[in-house]
Amino acid sequence: MDAAPATLAAAVAVVLAVVASVPVLLGLLSASAGGKKTNPKAPLPPGSFGLPFIGQTLSLVRALRANTADDWLRRCVATYGSVSRLRLFGCPTAFLVGTTANKFIFTSAGVTAKTPESFARMVGRRTIRDVVGDEHRRVRAMMVQFLRVDAVKRHVASMDGEVRSHLDAEWRGRGTVAVMPSMKSLTFDIMCTAIFGLRTGAVRRELWTEFQELVRGIWAVPVNLPFSTYSRCLAASQRGRRAVAGVIQERRTKLERGESSPASDVVSLMLSEGLPDEEIIDNVMFLMVAAHDTTAALLTFLIRQLDADKDAYDKVVQEQEEIARSKAAGEALSWEDLGKMRYTWAAALETLRMVPPVFTMMRKTVEDVEYGGYLIPKGWQVIHAANMTQWDPAIFPEPGRFDPARFENASAVPPFAFVPFGGGARVCPGNEFARVETLVAVHHIVTRFRWKLAAGCDRSFSRFPLPYPSQGLLIDIEPIQK
Repeated sequence: MDAAPATLAAAVAVVLAVVASVPVLLGLLSASAGGKKTNPKAPLPPGSFGLPFIGQTLSLVRALRANTADDWLRRCVATYGSVSRLRLFGCPTAFLVGTTANKFIFTSAGVTAKTPESFARMVGRRTIRDVVGDEHRRVRAMMVQFLRVDAVKRHVASMDGEVRSHLDAEWRGRGTVAVMPSMKSLTFDIMCTAIFGLRTGAVRRELWTEFQELVRGIWAVPVNLPFSTYSRCLAASQRGRRAVAGVIQERRTKLERGESSPASDVVSLMLSEGLPDEEIIDNVMFLMVAAHDTTAALLTFLIRQLDADKDAYDKVVQEQEEIARSKAAGEALSWEDLGKMRYTWAAALETLRMVPPVFTMMRKTVEDVEYGGYLIPKGWQVIHAANMTQWDPAIFPEPGRFDPARFENASAVPPFAFVPFGGGARVCPGNEFARVETLVAVHHIVTRFRWKLAAGCDRSFSRFPLPYPSQGLLIDIEPIQK
């Protein structure tokens, strides 16, 4: 991007952020002041709120896009310690670092999920992230029925079929592949088949098209101006919601006719449990965004890492080829096969440690809380950064070295030091689903193709908000002759 357009875009973003923040200014100021009055003995965390309204938002966004956010956060820790305050996206924010901080964020009853306004407008306000108490437990129980181990076991064969079909259509016969777009398409298809019961067809193609547009606006400034990126993404969200509403009506009709059961897919289950249509739409939209982007990032960066580490690549290939030799031609992988992929999964976990798909977890306080001797007032944002513990040399020696052996004995990793799937009662219900689709995809990729980075493609990547490699990680591929 040229300097002038980039500068203009930044200036426009600043103006829009200020305009959007004006209505909540008094609330933010009173939150800060009110916290001090609630407990005058506990000070606010050290730090600075920075510029009015904007705070450190633009500085952090620039660091994320330049992939220097780790250094940005380390400077903050070096200056203020493991607990500090700043202002992000118009809100006073507490930044917490360390395993104790991770545990606090994932287990404290005084801290709950914080959904950015742009995300809420795109996806909905009644998702599993947003509801609390009994309603949260109710929705989570519905989703877990399709994500727990016994349910995931039933989907191994369908995931295997989706991976084979994708590689046949998008990799076979080609010399070059952009990995990230390919993996996003693959994981979206797997999710549609396994969780929503959407096989190939017009509805799935429509949802894929709309969701690729929608996700571009999740972190945009939530001001709906004509011809803006946010406006286009909001329109895509509305079209996607209409498509999901059509799926809901189709499943309702099938349930009424006795042509399906609540166990058929998560939409049918939510209907049978009496969840309102709007809430079903919100949760379907949320799952479609959350359930494929993070796994796509993991697969992409694992392929990137195996390209750079021949020893790890050889070990993964050896493990997968042993499994492939035990299968008949065209036979799908089984649950038992996945249990033999210990080194492959250790390599995936080490990839998650080095390049966590979710850079920071944003939450908010629902009451005044104390942490580390400091008061965090009600209504503040609370964030942590996975890299602060996952790149801590005191926990993971030589953190810049790719070493899957770190995870061959999972019990050796200190609690809350490695949190790619959350922790405590807030652990991601889809972690087993992600593990299975990752292993199935890696098996077929490494047993069917060899690859290397394409000429002119470097190993750099940026974040906003998820990591995205240069050129989508362009690789030259060669089929393995059998």
